[in-house]
Amino acid sequence: MKMTFRWYGENDPISLKYISQIPTMDGIVSAVYDVAPGKVWNNGSIGKIKEDANKHSLTFEVVESVPVHEDIKLGKSTRDGYIEVYKENIRRLGKAGVKVICYNFMPVFDWLRSELAYENKDGSTSLIYRQEQVLNMNPKPGNLSLPGWDASYTKEGLVALLDEYKAVDSEVLFANLKYFLDKIIPVCIEYDVKMAIHPDDPPWDIFGLPRIITNEKNLDRFLSLNDSPYNGLTLCTGSLGASNMNDIPKLLRKYSSMGRIHFVHARNIKLVGEHDFNETAHPSKYGSLDMYEVMKALYDTDFDGYVRPDHGRMIWGETGKPGYGLYDRALGAVYLSGLWEAIQKSIN
Repeated sequence: MKMTFRWYGENDPISLKYISQIPTMDGIVSAVYDVAPGKVWNNGSIGKIKEDANKHSLTFEVVESVPVHEDIKLGKSTRDGYIEVYKENIRRLGKAGVKVICYNFMPVFDWLRSELAYENKDGSTSLIYRQEQVLNMNPKPGNLSLPGWDASYTKEGLVALLDEYKAVDSEVLFANLKYFLDKIIPVCIEYDVKMAIHPDDPPWDIFGLPRIITNEKNLDRFLSLNDSPYNGLTLCTGSLGASNMNDIPKLLRKYSSMGRIHFVHARNIKLVGEHDFNETAHPSKYGSLDMYEVMKALYDTDFDGYVRPDHGRMIWGETGKPGYGLYDRALGAVYLSGLWEAIQKSIN
C-alpha cells in the first residue's frame, strides 16, 4: 500500500512541506488545474508537479483527474477529437512517471451534497447529503446553491447540456463509456498507465441524469466493457458506501483479488436515512463503515496500489476547500496506516 494525499497545486493553501510531514506519506495525487477539459496538458506543468513533489521526498504517480469531456459522455460526433486529446495526455503523463489516472464518467455533475459546512456536535464541520433538499433544487435556472457545480457553464449552457442528456439513458452511457475505453486502453498499455474510474457520488440517478458506477452489478459490467487489467477502479468507500446495498469489504476483496483496484479513496460516512448521509471522521466508531475490515480486505488480497484519505472534516478552526483541510485528512492517513501496520503484525 502506498499512502497519498490530494494536492491542488501551488494555489492549494496546504503546502507540500506540510504534506511531507504527515507520517507514512508516500506521495501526492494532483493534476494540471489551469487547462479546460478537452485540452492537452503542458509537459512543463506536468513536470513541475513532479519536480515540486520530489523536492519534498514525495512521489507523483497518481493523477486525479483528467476530466472526460461531456461530448465523449454524450457520444457526439466531436468525441473522437476529444479522445485523441485524452490519449495524448495519457502519453505525456506516462512519460512523466504517472502510473494511475483517476477519472469519472458522471454526466454534468461530479458530486452532489446538500451542505458543505454542516456543524457537528463537537463543533467541527463536514459535508452532508439530504436527498429531499437536493431534489428541491432546480439546476436549470442556474441557481444551484453549492459552489463549483456549474462553474464551468453559463446558465444557458447548463440548461442546454441538461437537455442534451434527455436522450442518454444508462444503456447509452455504458455504450459511450465502452467506446471511450476501447480507444484509450491500448495507449494505457503502451505507456503503462492504469485507468481507475471513480464511482458515482452519490450512487444513484439524480436530476434525471443516469449514474452507472453505483453497485456490484454495474461494477462487474463496467470491468467487462474492456477486460484489460489497465481498465480498473478507484474504489471510493464513501461514495459506494452511501448505499447500504453495497458491502464495501466484500467489494474490496472481490475486485482487489482480481487486480482491478488501482486506487482507493478511504473515508467513512454515517448513514442517517435511506438516501441521507453525513461525512465523518475516518475511525470506524464515527460512521457506518468498518474501516478495519476495509483495510484488512486490502491487506488480505495483497493490495499494493495507492490509497488516500478522502474528505475530512474541518477541525481546530481550519478553513479552506470543504472536505480538503489538512488536519483531519492527516489524522485519517495516520489512522489508516496504523490499521495496516496492526493487521500486518497480527498476521506475521
